[in-house]
Amino acid sequence: MSATYKDIGVSREGHVGIVEIQRPPHNYFDNALINQIADAFEAFDRESDVRSYVLCAQGKSFCAGADFANRPNTGNTAESGKHLYKEATRLFRARKPSVAAVQGAAIGGGLGLAVMTDFRVAAPEARFSANFNRLGFHPGFSLTYTLPRLVGQQKANLLFYTGRRVTGEEAVAMGLADVLAPLAEVRKAAIALATEIAQSAPLAVQSTRETMRRGFADAAELATERELTEQDWTRKTADFKEGVKAWAEKRLANFTAR
Repeated sequence: MSATYKDIGVSREGHVGIVEIQRPPHNYFDNALINQIADAFEAFDRESDVRSYVLCAQGKSFCAGADFANRPNTGNTAESGKHLYKEATRLFRARKPSVAAVQGAAIGGGLGLAVMTDFRVAAPEARFSANFNRLGFHPGFSLTYTLPRLVGQQKANLLFYTGRRVTGEEAVAMGLADVLAPLAEVRKAAIALATEIAQSAPLAVQSTRETMRRGFADAAELATERELTEQDWTRKTADFKEGVKAWAEKRLANFTAR
């Protein structure tokens, strides 16, 4: 892979392609970052010698969510939201298995990014949260489809409505993550899992994955359209303005249902 990227690093370890998010410490995402990850995944799809991917990140967080300081580029309007979700849909259409190495916070859209992968390796220090309602708006990044598929409808409802943070241990227990590893070993454990997958026949793996995920990307895309409709009006509420302000000030929000 010869392409260069601004916000990610791309490398190889054997048959495993590695994509590292490089916006430390918290790796907030916007359209440009999603676009680059999608470009890297698609490039790996074209390399027959790459059989699986690892998505990892520099810094304290895996991805702490959208970059609200740069609102026009984080899907905070209907137009930019459509663009962001278009890029995210490209990730769901990747053809090879992927493993996320979650060393810290995977919050909001960052949770969506982690859940987009086939498997997740988490440290005990990892924190998973679908905090959208705590910010005053509707979930996004296809999470209304992908999260119940992983943990079941009831647990997904609980995570959405409360916005609570789930530790690495709790995530494994509920099926949100697959492997628990010490913080210093998370990336190594993710590469080990991706390598184990790569030791199976690659065409058979891709064929099996296609069967197991048949309709997955299409359903995720439909979910984003519904999410975008709901996000568009909830982002115009006073509660959303208060939720973002409270988040920045690290306090509980005073919501008024307006």
